[in-house]
Amino acid sequence: MVHRNARLTVTGRLILVRRILGGRPVSHVAKEMGVSRQCAHRWVGRYRVAGEAGLSDRSSRPVSSPAATPPETAAAVVELRSRERLGRDEVARACGISPRTASRLIAKAGLPALHQLDPVTGIALRASRRTQVRYERDAPGDLIHIDVKKLGRIPDGGGWRTQGPDFIDHHHGRDRKVKLGFDYVHVAVDDHSRLAFAQIPPDEKGTTCAAFLAAATDFFARHGIPIREVMTDNAKNYTVSTAFQTQLHAVGATHITTRPHCPWQNGKAERFNRTMQEYWAYRAPYISNQHRADALAPWLEHYNYARPHTACGGRPPISRVSPTS
Repeated sequence: MVHRNARLTVTGRLILVRRILGGRPVSHVAKEMGVSRQCAHRWVGRYRVAGEAGLSDRSSRPVSSPAATPPETAAAVVELRSRERLGRDEVARACGISPRTASRLIAKAGLPALHQLDPVTGIALRASRRTQVRYERDAPGDLIHIDVKKLGRIPDGGGWRTQGPDFIDHHHGRDRKVKLGFDYVHVAVDDHSRLAFAQIPPDEKGTTCAAFLAAATDFFARHGIPIREVMTDNAKNYTVSTAFQTQLHAVGATHITTRPHCPWQNGKAERFNRTMQEYWAYRAPYISNQHRADALAPWLEHYNYARPHTACGGRPPISRVSPTS
């Protein structure tokens, strides 16, 4: 295969060599063929050593690459990313390589970005083109992001996800087309440290949101974090609810809302919701709704105190909370 920027094909190189070996000056032939004298001398030299075979392009790959990633490590990176759908930093730690190397190997394998994958099936979806503007408050408690994530409830036995697409609950006379309702997962995420708190109340009414804010305030207070500002979307259970506004006043926090139709402004909560879905809600084939609910607290414990977080320099969120807190 000829180099894409080559001035001469193999045939052109052979013409150049024959003209020079026929007695014509190298500089004249080089000018006719549109190449430099050095290039002409190089092709003549290769022809004299290897004949016409010497006029083919050579690979630019070095003879040896002692610093190259071993093939077994590259295969382990691809296998771990495909099977566990982990981020590049987690893959890098597991395989003993740098995050940049992990990114390169993942890209070389043609694997899609995690946000392009369905959280349950792992099937690639259409990539999002939205550009996010990143920011971070200076201290814990400066801003708490609050949101509600609705998750479809799981029938006893696990439903079609564990029993297959044709599953029918004969005991209750129910098939997968019958809706079971939602779990309302209320989340609160500290903008600076990413420390997170979550509960599953029965609904998302204003009084329920107020009770969650009180519980979140207690959680952050136990870590020495006073809440100064709270960000939510423009749902009425936040903006109109007297109970929620009263609780905000009791906390002494200022209420900030996102612009309409701009959920990415509450990005810390949105990103936590995605992580929560990937590593808790859809991580295992739960056999009941209570089974999944019981797994929330242990996962939050791991997220806050053990799980490495990229925004925290590869350390868990608790590492960014003041040691005196």
